[in-house]
Amino acid sequence: MENEKKLKTIVIVLAAVAVVLAGVLGWLWIERNGVIDDLNVEKTKLTSEMVQLQSDYDGLSSNNDSLNVQLTVEREKVAQLIERVKKTEATNRSKLREYERELGTLRSIMRGYIKQIDSLNTLNISLRHEATQARSEAKESKEKFQELQSTTDEYARQVQIGSIVKGRGVELTAINSSNKDTDRSSRAKKLRTCLSLVENSIAEKGPRRVFVRITGPDGILLTSGYEQIFTFNGEQMIYSASREVDYQGEEIEICIFYQGNPPYLKGLYSVEVYTEETKLGSGELQLR
Repeated sequence: MENEKKLKTIVIVLAAVAVVLAGVLGWLWIERNGVIDDLNVEKTKLTSEMVQLQSDYDGLSSNNDSLNVQLTVEREKVAQLIERVKKTEATNRSKLREYERELGTLRSIMRGYIKQIDSLNTLNISLRHEATQARSEAKESKEKFQELQSTTDEYARQVQIGSIVKGRGVELTAINSSNKDTDRSSRAKKLRTCLSLVENSIAEKGPRRVFVRITGPDGILLTSGYEQIFTFNGEQMIYSASREVDYQGEEIEICIFYQGNPPYLKGLYSVEVYTEETKLGSGELQLR
């Protein structure tokens, strides 16, 4: 009898333990399902944000071919990231966190492209406005040439008595591999800027460095692969090429060559010429 009582007691205890274990396992199962649901919600939200970023990238466009190539590369990165997220289990939290960081990086890159596109659009509007204004001024100058001749002569006399060396006749020309002028972008190997330093008997004589800044059809300043800087009016400016000349007060013709990395783009090139004292002039070149 006593053994039977002990056996019943053991059975009752085991049954109670089984009930408790079943309850705990049930609670853990419910909790696990709740966590998985939350992770699935996070994965869905992350995927939605990536799809939105993909849509934002699709909405970006530019007239700059180089920038468009970069945008295509970034769009492909976003598409690949979306596919990787879809193939990743929601329970793989470390991977999803890694994808969140990549998403943040791609967003930052996109903001940079938006700024570049805005800058280029602003520049294009400004260039069109300046071109229209220049044509209007050229027409007006032609009509008033006789009237302004006396004023031009007086201005020339004022330049001669000034202490700052002036320039004139800025010309930008493309040179081919045979060192001959060309207007074809496919044949251009380097760009030549020529101008005259005007005679000035009272200007300081001695060596002077002349700087040129050449801008391509895409609005980007041409450089030799590294920043070359000079100071003008207290500000530092990047230049494309430079040359030192020995100015002795008499008019002198100089040419400065820019040897970049062909091929050159088709379109309108512009050049500005400076010394550290003044802007000597500007010119344009149309390559076809």
